[in-house]
Amino acid sequence: MAIGVGIVGFAHGHVNAYCTQWQQDPAHGIQLVAGWDHDAGRLAANAASFGLEGYQDLGAFLARPDVEAVVIAAETARHADLVEQVAAAGKAIALQKPVALTLPQADRIVAAVERAGVPFTMAWQMRVDAQNAEIKRVLASGELGRIFMVRRRHGLPSQLWDVASMWHFDAALNRDIWADDAAHPVDFLHWLLGVPETVIAEISSLLNPAAPNDNGIAVYRYADGTLAEVVCSFTCVAAENTVEIIGEKGSLIQNYGDVPSCNVPRPEGACGQKWYTLETKDWHCSDLASPAGHGARIAGLSAPLAEFFHGRRPALASAAEGRTSLRMTLATYVAAREGRRVRLDDPAIAEV
Repeated sequence: MAIGVGIVGFAHGHVNAYCTQWQQDPAHGIQLVAGWDHDAGRLAANAASFGLEGYQDLGAFLARPDVEAVVIAAETARHADLVEQVAAAGKAIALQKPVALTLPQADRIVAAVERAGVPFTMAWQMRVDAQNAEIKRVLASGELGRIFMVRRRHGLPSQLWDVASMWHFDAALNRDIWADDAAHPVDFLHWLLGVPETVIAEISSLLNPAAPNDNGIAVYRYADGTLAEVVCSFTCVAAENTVEIIGEKGSLIQNYGDVPSCNVPRPEGACGQKWYTLETKDWHCSDLASPAGHGARIAGLSAPLAEFFHGRRPALASAAEGRTSLRMTLATYVAAREGRRVRLDDPAIAEV
């Protein structure tokens, strides 16, 4: 039986990929029924595109009994207000990343979800990428032995965009590109390794003042000594390697896992993920194909979200986990601003 799903805000473009997949494949069991947006033009365009009934009155939208679950894809600054209202209406929620702009806003979201007791998940695409799941399996298997270093390179080509027209670069709505998109690899580390103890970071504005904090490096240290690095350039037009993991007994490499690496030519038959072990003394190439392009990576989240709404899989990440990933991201601002190693329990993080 299909689940009735509504869309709360069409600001975040990823939601268009989910809607397209759900409409094209009835096996997902998702019936798109309604949409809300504060932006009348954006609402009209998407309602027409997906055959939805459009609402600018959120109360009327939430009063529909056939809206059983919602995807919240509004501007980040609106997340806390919207989650409070949607949760109070008893709807299941999938929330786009990042969870919020600030820790106090994230606290409101966690409290609202717990108070209402509604199903909730963060829409973290990297947690469901097939090759990422394989990375987690390889680490858990012990094939690489003790893990010493993990590096995640991540990027976007913002110099190719009309930055001035995009809400993503409005500090009041989304802080900046580092907060918005470095959040992906930061959450990847949270999911893969857990919560670190400390972080050091350098974050810079190197190209366009209208797109601040477009390049940065953060190094997290874990309790067992593992070092994990997030390297993000949002002025990157081409790349290849996205993950490097160094272990006592071997190493793992992943390619073609973000926009600059997915959307440029690659060698025919290239191995997208491989690992070398001292035991085999050779590289093992993954059987999992790399995504054909970045659009395929985004669309890949549609099936897990549908399964969550149907109750067939647990949350990809809880509201509390979304808050922790935000805390890991905001800690890098403190580290870069103050030029010091910052503990993840530092009170200054709540002031960012």
